[in-house]
Amino acid sequence: MQIILGVIFHFIGGFASGSFYIPFKKVKGWSWESYWIIGGLFSWLIVPPLAAYLTIPGFIDIIKQTDTSTLGITYLFGLLWGIGGLTYGLGVRYLGVSLGSSIILGLCMVFGSLIPSVYYDVFPKEGKDTFSILIGSNWGLIVLAGLIVCIIGIIFCGKAGMMKERQLSAGSMTDPHGLKMKTEYKFGLGIFVSIVSGVLSACFNFGLESGKPMAMVANEVWTAAHPGEGEFLFRNNVIYVVLLWGGLTTNFIWCMILNARNKTFGDYSNKKAPLRSNYFFAALAGTTWFLQFFFYGMGESKLGNGASSWILHMAFIILVANMWGLVLKEWKGVSKKTITTVIVGIITIILSVLLVGYGNSIK
Repeated sequence: MQIILGVIFHFIGGFASGSFYIPFKKVKGWSWESYWIIGGLFSWLIVPPLAAYLTIPGFIDIIKQTDTSTLGITYLFGLLWGIGGLTYGLGVRYLGVSLGSSIILGLCMVFGSLIPSVYYDVFPKEGKDTFSILIGSNWGLIVLAGLIVCIIGIIFCGKAGMMKERQLSAGSMTDPHGLKMKTEYKFGLGIFVSIVSGVLSACFNFGLESGKPMAMVANEVWTAAHPGEGEFLFRNNVIYVVLLWGGLTTNFIWCMILNARNKTFGDYSNKKAPLRSNYFFAALAGTTWFLQFFFYGMGESKLGNGASSWILHMAFIILVANMWGLVLKEWKGVSKKTITTVIVGIITIILSVLLVGYGNSIK
């Protein structure tokens, strides 16, 4: 039952991540950088401490009592993760939406799920699953098989997206933030930027690992007060407060640069735009974005394995994003072969989720 709950929590988190951009489509008369940073203030600054306040008594004291090196490395990984998110658009620019997204998400999944386990092989820590444990156990091999199957599903989805681009765009495309842009196909540069983005995007999971001492304190306090009730569902919420400061830093600096460059500082008070509506939907999008990690932490507390949790998290994001594409008729006008290819990709990703879930159930 714990495994099923963990998978359900990860699905809810993946659904939030795959859906958060929809409220942004309701924002009118603002440039991307303006509504992105308003949403980001809720994602990275306002909602995380509010969630921690509501779920972890004394979370501020936990942060204050944490050693500076732990706080610093957690913040640093958040900073690097923010850069990874911002370079996502460059990978898409030079490789196209589907190929760029597939490579970046695939790398993010692989690095984010495997590097921490390799690290704990070199620097063992009690309670942490190492790469040796994964490849030396039946459950670990099944989890790794799920990772490989998910990558195959991403390849199918990427292939379908490339077919769609050829059939519909003739060079015109939309970046991950909904901006129209021109494809400048540069394979070598695109691969390099995509690798950088994929690796840096995986830093979110590294940040979670680095901030675990804070989560463990929250967990110990809760389990002492609730003996026999299992692990604390919300223990990761204290990590997000510090980790997302890093993401806020990079995104805030970049959005302010764009505001200055594009002369769009006036968006925030432009009475010709529906300000109340814009602020509401930007805040809704930002809050929805944060919910992905709120439920990620709940799922991880049930599964108890960082590699499995990260694989499931990424798989559900990709799955939900592609499902929304079908529901919103973004694939309208493409060939039957293209539709079949993306459906095969979605089914393959669902299979990977089942494999990871089964691997954890026999652990």
